[in-house]
Amino acid sequence: MQPLSLDPASLLKHLYQVAVARALPEKILAQHLPPPPKGRTVVIGAGKAAGSMTLAMELAWPQSAPMTGLMITRYHHTPPAYDQFKAGLCKLGNQPRIELVEASHPVPDQAGLDATRRLMSLVRELSPDDLVICLISGGGSALLTQPIAGMSLAEKQAVNSALLRSGANIGEMNCVRKHLSVVKGGRLAALCAPAQVLTLAISDVPGDDPSVIASGPTVPDETRCADALAILDRYAISLPAAIRTQLQQGLLETPKAGDAAFARCQTKVIATPQQSLQAAADAARAHGLAAYILSDEIQGEARDIGYMHAALAKQVSRQNQPFAKPCVLLSGGETTVTVRAAHGRGGRSVEFLLAATLELAGRENIWALSADTDGIDGTEEHAGALCGPDTLARALKLGVSAQAALDANNAYSFFDAIGDLLVTGPTFTNVNDFRALLIL
Repeated sequence: MQPLSLDPASLLKHLYQVAVARALPEKILAQHLPPPPKGRTVVIGAGKAAGSMTLAMELAWPQSAPMTGLMITRYHHTPPAYDQFKAGLCKLGNQPRIELVEASHPVPDQAGLDATRRLMSLVRELSPDDLVICLISGGGSALLTQPIAGMSLAEKQAVNSALLRSGANIGEMNCVRKHLSVVKGGRLAALCAPAQVLTLAISDVPGDDPSVIASGPTVPDETRCADALAILDRYAISLPAAIRTQLQQGLLETPKAGDAAFARCQTKVIATPQQSLQAAADAARAHGLAAYILSDEIQGEARDIGYMHAALAKQVSRQNQPFAKPCVLLSGGETTVTVRAAHGRGGRSVEFLLAATLELAGRENIWALSADTDGIDGTEEHAGALCGPDTLARALKLGVSAQAALDANNAYSFFDAIGDLLVTGPTFTNVNDFRALLIL
């Protein structure tokens, strides 16, 4: 084998950066835009990538073509480039055509509720000559929030928080969210009718199903009220009695395929986890390494997936099976964490990596990185972390127990203590989990 041009940790960070760059809106959005319509153009949407999608839209749409809109992103997820763009316009006495608002994620707040109501008002009373461009990315389920009649924001927050703690996967969580919302599960499309609706989505969900991305506000929903109830019961999540009754009676059903609301709707998924994993694989090969994508839609308990990845890496290291070393193993998807400890600090990426670290047990010549492509793992400020052959030994010298940290859902504190957190800040895109294991 030829010597690596980068040390193992730097190489893994490079692969992560390549994966993120592949999904940046400024590189991909413009090619999917239609010509301006005869009538008005209204841009709406929400998600962790909403700020960068807003900027890409502002730069790509002809200045001569009228455009208005409102986008909602997470707090501290407005890109510096957008602020610079806005400042430049202000110097000329102008303002951006699309307003960008920040709100709370992963639990919705009043700012998100207020912004959603204003967004809804923009698409009322449109004509068939008008065009709605809906820009959607992961995180939109919390940011685009308008509870059904009779449900307060506080009640919606309680359900959302319980779902996040439960270990439910993203499809299950979004099924419930859709049936408790005025705008999710295709209902936003109904508000836009009879205008033409083009949805451009960045996928953060396994399988890239548009009805799951941000709870599918402009696409048909095939889940049922009964499905939402079954999920709530499975995870012992309570609801206000009146709302539960409405679900039991099927009164909160979402629009399905064939509904007239979707007659003039088109959806394009413009960035996916697979595309980012492929970009990382190509980058690894450029450094002389074989690269294998295990899957772009792995789900399950983060720690269990960590054990599995580590076991596979050990098999490659010991037996050159099922792949020959040196190589890189890549995977994506969305794991979950069932919270067992009330005061742990973590996130699914670092919980995965801590379990993998324990399973690897200091094995030589294996390094790993696990991070969220949005730059935020859970609710902390890190994207993820790295581990290598010396991780457990360094922790032992500092008196830090990996097993105790995993038992307490406290992976953040473990990697923070040994200086191995990966901190990038928001990346302004989101194609979900990124995992890379390097076996030399």
